Amino acid sequence: MTRSTGVETLIADAYRFLSDLDIDSAQASMQRALEQDFEDEELLYAMKCARWWSDSIDKATTLSDPFESGEYIIARWKAFRHFLTKLGTTHERACSAFKQFAFGTALSKYRALAVDGESADPELVLRLGKASKGHGDYEAAVRYLEGAAKSRRDDPAILAELADAYALIDEQRASKALFREAFFINPQRIDIELLESSAFVRLAGKVTEIGKEGIECAEWIPVLAELLGVFSVKRELKPIEVGKIKQSVYELETELAADGSRRAILIPRLINRYFWMIDYYMNRKEDKSKVDELLLKIKLLDPNVYKQYIA
Repeated sequence: MTRSTGVETLIADAYRFLSDLDIDSAQASMQRALEQDFEDEELLYAMKCARWWSDSIDKATTLSDPFESGEYIIARWKAFRHFLTKLGTTHERACSAFKQFAFGTALSKYRALAVDGESADPELVLRLGKASKGHGDYEAAVRYLEGAAKSRRDDPAILAELADAYALIDEQRASKALFREAFFINPQRIDIELLESSAFVRLAGKVTEIGKEGIECAEWIPVLAELLGVFSVKRELKPIEVGKIKQSVYELETELAADGSRRAILIPRLINRYFWMIDYYMNRKEDKSKVDELLLKIKLLDPNVYKQYIA
């Protein structure tokens, strides 16, 4: 059934209101559209989304702390994505409008805490960057996240968000390099639900396909990225970094041998460190026996990974 011009105009108006963070006007516009066509699938979909967010915004307004309110909105966005899976057919235009609304609302909360639009607090700057990215302002996201990264050069949460933002502005080499660094430092510190660049989303999907979920998922992302050539931009390690990796490997191997309770995390984390050391030895043209020793360790931990790696 062809949608009338009047209904299309009202739906478009509703989405513009959402972009302006005015959900009440958006719902009023949807209601007027419903009076003209009560069977329009996209309209009914959008109205369900609006009712869901209206309840969430009511809760957010009761929180007096802007930071807490912003965190609540981001958490609700994650819950909203799960809600969408229950609605059946996805209507991308509606999803995009509510994404802009959610992250725009969170951004307004975080901005209320910044002084003259800036802040020296890396945690706040990180959130300004994440919210800007979700709102679709990728250039602003990069500016915020680069600032946060200057303060915390080894923070995996910041590096992963910056990598994602770089990918969204088509800075692929920088993105791949930073993603690799972030997932090496500590995958558990990275909020993978908020990473949205197409290459990363496909990679995360591949990890899910092999049955890795929850905390395991983040650990296996760099392993599959190596096997699939996704995090392909690498740098030469400094001697002090090599020493730290060897120490980390020793500690992980010791823990794995003594206690199997964290096996699901330790195995992929160890494999990723072996990958880094193999790259180092090969770049330095070290004795082949050093590489062979690491390959054997990978084979013993996961024969399938070993087969794909040497293929």
